Amino acid sequence: MNRKLGRNKAHRDHMLRNLVTSLVLYEQVDTTEAKAKEVKRLTDRIIARSKDDSLTTRRTLHRYFFDDNAVAKIIDELIPRYKERQSGFVKSYHLQNRLGDNAPMMRLELVDKKVFVDSEAASTDKDTAESDNVVVREKTKSTKSQSKKDDKTEVENNG
Repeated sequence: MNRKLGRNKAHRDHMLRNLVTSLVLYEQVDTTEAKAKEVKRLTDRIIARSKDDSLTTRRTLHRYFFDDNAVAKIIDELIPRYKERQSGFVKSYHLQNRLGDNAPMMRLELVDKKVFVDSEAASTDKDTAESDNVVVREKTKSTKSQSKKDDKTEVENNG
């Protein structure tokens, strides 16, 4: 069922394409409930139809998405991630209603998305660190404070 979403057809189609592109690129998007239901339906359909990596599929994806990075991400990351899954690529959560107009909000997420964890937290929880969907980040000092220290030592050495 296609929802009107209070827009004409061209505006509605472009808005939904933008939301699907954002969901693919960022793996999470917050939007109103009506838009979320449409985006979830479209995203599931697009990912399911692009499971076979053929030239026709690539051309169809390039025709639908505004951003070539979204097409590359679907082909390189999402299709291998969902090779065992036939449908249900997007899960939705209800959020608090929006403050301004009390509109019901939802968060859409791609299932099995990668989770980034700092190295200290990963060392305490071994099961989390060994999962396929967890990327462990090394904690580094900020480069800004390091560059200030380097500048001070340069001035002292030159002066």
